Amino acid sequence: MASISAENPKNLMLFSGRAYPELAEEIGEHLGVAPTPADAYSFANGELFVRYRESVRGCDAFVVQSMTAPINRWVMETLIMIDALKRGSAKRITVVLPFYPYARQDKKHRGREPISARLVADLLKTAGANRILTVDLHTAQIQGFFDGPVDHLFAMETLASYMEEKYSGRPLAVVAPDSGRVRVAERWTDRMGGTPLAFIHKTRDPLRPNEIVANTVVGDVAGRVCLLIDDMIDTGGTICRAAEMLDAAGAADVVIGATHAIFSDPAIARLEAAPCSEVVVTNTLPLPADHGLSKLTVLSVAPLIAKAISEVFRDGSVTTLFGGLS
Repeated sequence: MASISAENPKNLMLFSGRAYPELAEEIGEHLGVAPTPADAYSFANGELFVRYRESVRGCDAFVVQSMTAPINRWVMETLIMIDALKRGSAKRITVVLPFYPYARQDKKHRGREPISARLVADLLKTAGANRILTVDLHTAQIQGFFDGPVDHLFAMETLASYMEEKYSGRPLAVVAPDSGRVRVAERWTDRMGGTPLAFIHKTRDPLRPNEIVANTVVGDVAGRVCLLIDDMIDTGGTICRAAEMLDAAGAADVVIGATHAIFSDPAIARLEAAPCSEVVVTNTLPLPADHGLSKLTVLSVAPLIAKAISEVFRDGSVTTLFGGLS
C-alpha cells in the first residue's frame, strides 16, 4: 500500500475572483498553474454564487481578488469563495489581495466612526482565510488587524527599477505628497542611492473626503526630476496639486509613481492636465483599455506576487525574498 503522503502530495491551486481575472491568469502563467475553473454568477436580486468544478480537498488554496469598483460586491464574492473552499476541505486558504479594501479606514478620526479595515480582516478570518498576501498597504498597522500571517509585499522595486533606468543621469529628487508618506519616500531615497528627499506640507479637512489644501514644498527640488511617490491615486486631487506645486517650485520635470491606480472620476482628466511627463502605476487594479491617459505606464506586479505565492507554498521566507521589508 502506498504511503498517505505519496497519495496526497502537497497541491497548489489558484482561484480567481471575477473582479480582475486577467491578473490571476498572469500570476498563474508565472507559477505554471492555471486558475481553477468555477461556476460564479449573480442572481437577479444581487446575491452571489460560487462553486468550483474540481475537488479542492487537501489543497493549498490561493484566492486572487482585486478589490476594484464595485468593491462591496467583490468583498462579498471573496468571502463566498473562501467559504466554498473551507467547506470543500481545502487544507490552507491564502487570500491574495493586490489592493486591500477599506485600507484608508484604519483608525477613528472622530467619535462613532468605524474601523472598516479591521472589519474586513475579521470577515476574512471568519470566512476561513488562514493567511493574507497583499501589496503596499496604506498603513502598516493593518497587518495587525488579521489574526494570522500577513505577507506585505512592496512594489517599490518594480517602480524604482523602471524609473532608475529611464531617468538615470539626470538630477533627481524623491517627493512625498504629504508628511504621512515621508517614511515610504525615505525607502525610495535609500533605494535610489541617496537621492534627495522632499515633501509637500499640507492640511486636510476631515469633513471633506478626497479634498486637501496643499501649503508648501519642503526640500530642494529646483532643476531636478521629481519622482512624486504615493501608494495610491484615487481622484487624483492630492497628487496633481503636489505636481503643480513642484512645477511652481522650479522642478525640471515631475514623474508620478503609485502602486494602486484606483482612478475614480475625475482622476484621468486631472492627471492628463497635470504638469507631469509620466504617470507610472502597477496593475494591482484593472484599468479600462480606453482610459485616455496618454502619459500612463503600467508595470506588472504578477511576477512579484507569483514569487511570494511560491515561497508561501514551499513554506519559505517571503521576508528574505523581498529584502526584509515584508
